[in-house]
Amino acid sequence: MALDFTAIDFETANGFRGSPCSVGLSKVRGGVVVEEASWLMRPPENHDHFEFHNTRIHGIRAEDVAGQPRFGELFPEIGAFIGDDILAAHNAAFDLGVIRSGLEVSGLPGPAYDYVCTVMLSRRCYSLVSNSLPYAAEEAGVPLVNHHDAAEDARACAGILVDIARRNNANSIAELYLSLGLSLPKQPAFDPADGLSKATMSALAARTGGAFAAGPARTAEAPGWSAWPEEGPNPLPNPAAEPGHPLFGQTVVFTGDLAITRPEAKSRAADLGARPESRVTARTTVLIVGDGFVAGDLRAGRLTGKAKRVLELHAKGQQIEVVSEGEFLQMVGGA
Repeated sequence: MALDFTAIDFETANGFRGSPCSVGLSKVRGGVVVEEASWLMRPPENHDHFEFHNTRIHGIRAEDVAGQPRFGELFPEIGAFIGDDILAAHNAAFDLGVIRSGLEVSGLPGPAYDYVCTVMLSRRCYSLVSNSLPYAAEEAGVPLVNHHDAAEDARACAGILVDIARRNNANSIAELYLSLGLSLPKQPAFDPADGLSKATMSALAARTGGAFAAGPARTAEAPGWSAWPEEGPNPLPNPAAEPGHPLFGQTVVFTGDLAITRPEAKSRAADLGARPESRVTARTTVLIVGDGFVAGDLRAGRLTGKAKRVLELHAKGQQIEVVSEGEFLQMVGGA
């Protein structure tokens, strides 16, 4: 057996995961990257607007992809590169969701994929205060200079998986999952004619103001003052949620100002199998931070009181992960 797989990373034009504008792929054979590919692309029609927030992160603008094929036109090449490989992605719920939603709004069916989420594996095998790609790559000893360059992010993801397999003396993905007592997750084949995913339905409804549109818009507060976020109830975890999702089984607490209401955030987390709570306690495993927080703020010290408490508990050995709101929205399929 050999450690064979393909790592993938997408960047999107806007908050809808079905708006890919670039992709990077790294093919691994025997634990070594043997081939790489990357493409710029136009997102699917009617989902191809570039939002400032996304462009600020990855630097890609509408003019950079003008004249490039659309995602649906390019996917045969992407799919041919992947072949029958297991897909690896850092936060696979997002990248597999890009494939599904991007093909759905293009009116195209998609193949089934076995996949590996290196965020999930990082949680199991490393002890990090954040399992975002820069932190996990640093732990794995993988260079990551241009984070959010799709090709470099895919290469870093590949290196993380190879490092985790090495630490567990695994010579294949199957061996690794067996050693960790996990089952390899799978995204089944789909055809948009048979029904759309929830993320795609939400995006389509949001364009028309339908029932699946995002939560209520915020109301403006007086200058210089922000209301204390309303915690709302803590819904019970969905017992039918997918066990392979990175939020499944986690006890999550929210801090800071989010782009969606806190009750809505809790509802989305619970729907995916998480247990929302209102305070950081010994049960907390994930803290989701708003206010524009990114993982680098952990080193810069720009933290809320709850985040500081998490760092204190982490230093004492409690396994709590700090997640940015952007990473959370990727996990739950929100814009």
